[in-house]
Amino acid sequence: MLTGQSYLESLNDGRVVYLNGERIEDVTKHPAYRNSAQSYARMYDALHDPEKQNVLTTINEYGDRTHKFFKTPRSVDDLVGARDAIVEWSKMNFGFMGRTPDYKASFLGHLEGYSDYYVGFEDNAKAWYQKASKELPFVNHTVINPQMDRSKALHENKDVFVRAIKERDDGIIVSGAKMVGTAAALTNYNFVANYGPKDLGNGDQSHALIFLVPMNAPGVKMISRQSYELQAKSNGSPFDYPLSSRFDENDAVIILDNVFIPWENVLAYQNVEISNGFVAETHFVNRFSFHGCARLGVKLDFMTGLLMKATESSGTHQFRGVQANIGEVVALRNMIWSLSTAMATNPDVGRNGVLVPNGEAANAYRVLAPNVWVRIKNIFEQVVAGGLIQLPSSANDFLNPEIRPYLDQYYKGTGVTAEERVKLLKMVWDSIGSEFGGRHELYEVNYAGNHENIRLEAMYHSIGSGNADIFKGFVDQALADYDLNGWTNETWKEKIALT
Repeated sequence: MLTGQSYLESLNDGRVVYLNGERIEDVTKHPAYRNSAQSYARMYDALHDPEKQNVLTTINEYGDRTHKFFKTPRSVDDLVGARDAIVEWSKMNFGFMGRTPDYKASFLGHLEGYSDYYVGFEDNAKAWYQKASKELPFVNHTVINPQMDRSKALHENKDVFVRAIKERDDGIIVSGAKMVGTAAALTNYNFVANYGPKDLGNGDQSHALIFLVPMNAPGVKMISRQSYELQAKSNGSPFDYPLSSRFDENDAVIILDNVFIPWENVLAYQNVEISNGFVAETHFVNRFSFHGCARLGVKLDFMTGLLMKATESSGTHQFRGVQANIGEVVALRNMIWSLSTAMATNPDVGRNGVLVPNGEAANAYRVLAPNVWVRIKNIFEQVVAGGLIQLPSSANDFLNPEIRPYLDQYYKGTGVTAEERVKLLKMVWDSIGSEFGGRHELYEVNYAGNHENIRLEAMYHSIGSGNADIFKGFVDQALADYDLNGWTNETWKEKIALT
């Protein structure tokens, strides 16, 4: 498995990353990416820490030590262990980094057990499972097409979508763009697939692809959004931006400009059925929901503690209304943790006997999680309220002896100094109010798909699993108890007394 140092070295490979009109020469040293890269490196080092190794790692089918989520799950213990390993890594960033290296095990961890799904490329699937499980490369994913003119049919945007434009004896040439490559600039590979119908019309199946591509492959270009880590570095200190200064998973649009993909990196080619079906048929949804739910549980542990400490520092924690709001946050936290436990301990059985995180709980998480985060953010805004606006501009205010006495007098809290209270509220602001915090709200709301799809898929899952028939049958049972003439169920019929 990669170590922190070998991971950082792997990123200095000539990749093409653009930020603010500049090509970034070394993402491991540039202030827009450096601390986030160090945060990922620390996670890799934890894999080799004797005190954490039993929680994080196990031995796979090939005798290789791997992160537990990368191993084909064959038992409930495998899934519980995977959940706990996800949690252990997530604790290292307080739940604020969602697309960590283990996230892509949502896909990679099933490539051995589900290899027969990738017809014609079964050996590639197994080879990638073995590679990923042994080395744990950092893989990002892009499965969504850019937001161009979505009123047009797919074939009218053909020049935008990733598609095969040429076939060679040794592979294919692809071009197009994909979004959103979260943490892409700091990853080793991009996994490219599709989410939704992908027939371009007139028998054109050039878009029906699944493949992996190295981030330094010729023709791969990443255009990053603004870096909140860079803004934190430029505008303040860790005291002012304690989260965004080290946990910013910079998102990027991935452009593939005539990129060569060797056959060994292809999992589907000109196959609409496999390309369209992989999200559901490979149980990728169950797996990424499992990871997301465990990670969100850690994040809500942090937010619950943050709300408790913030209200204690202002002396409002004894107010009945504040306590009721804290209780609601605790309940939402408990619900998310319970869903992750249900996914692990009540699994579905997938292809070839592979155990899959429970689909009902996974779909419940997908629908509920966006509302959970928005509600908790709203509670912070109502309960902590104006305290988040009155904060001094930066740590430099405390370092200025002319105004420090005023800060110490007028910014102190209940049982805490002004410095302690401001430090705490700066953390609250960075989690919900800064650009980093705003991105996290958008992230949690759209994490599992658009707001309509996640609800539709919950409904379709109930139909596919047979639960919808059970639900309707339950109603039929009640309807059968009576008709126009009265009760048909003997329980409620009037009994004629015998004399």
